[in-house]
Amino acid sequence: MDDVTDISQLVLRERQGRDRGLWDRMRDAWEPDGRVRISWFDGSARDFVAGSIAMAAGGTAATHRMSPPVVDLLGDRAIVAAPAVIEVRAGLGGAEVDLASRVRLLYRARRTGTGWRLAAMTCVYESDTVTPTVPGTVPDLSSVAVDDRRPSYRWLATVLGATGHRIADDLPGTDRPGSVEAVEAAEQDWLDGHDRDGRDGDRA
Repeated sequence: MDDVTDISQLVLRERQGRDRGLWDRMRDAWEPDGRVRISWFDGSARDFVAGSIAMAAGGTAATHRMSPPVVDLLGDRAIVAAPAVIEVRAGLGGAEVDLASRVRLLYRARRTGTGWRLAAMTCVYESDTVTPTVPGTVPDLSSVAVDDRRPSYRWLATVLGATGHRIADDLPGTDRPGSVEAVEAAEQDWLDGHDRDGRDGDRA
């Protein structure tokens, strides 16, 4: 396969591993010191896999409906933008709901001695919705601080917060265009070899 196909498959296999509990497949996609920053996690890829295992064991399951990834390749580095919808079924306000969070997953990939591996992942949050699984059911949101949440990931933060996960308030989101521009510039800088943002800055 060519490099673009290899990288695209790497991203899709990493998400498949996450969704289906194929933890070795997920783990093998990453460089040992890869970095991840998303809604509920900020740290190493190793700890991200462990956290994903713990989340699944605790009953919070997520499915990522992936659109075709777009790969920008430069030598032994690549950045990948993969539109996706994150789907989570959970309890909220006494009702069962389906969450759909529309995002753009941003990956960094690097060619290693054993093939392409992921060096980092972050996410741009666009919009989300929740829908009761039983028609006509109305969740009781009187004790949920929905209005205080960011519009680009209001329901993702609400649903994951209800399951005990702390969600950062400063993630890249379309409600704050500057945050999106900053993360996109950092990804391009990394592809060009500048590494200005420090997420992967000490490695060539």
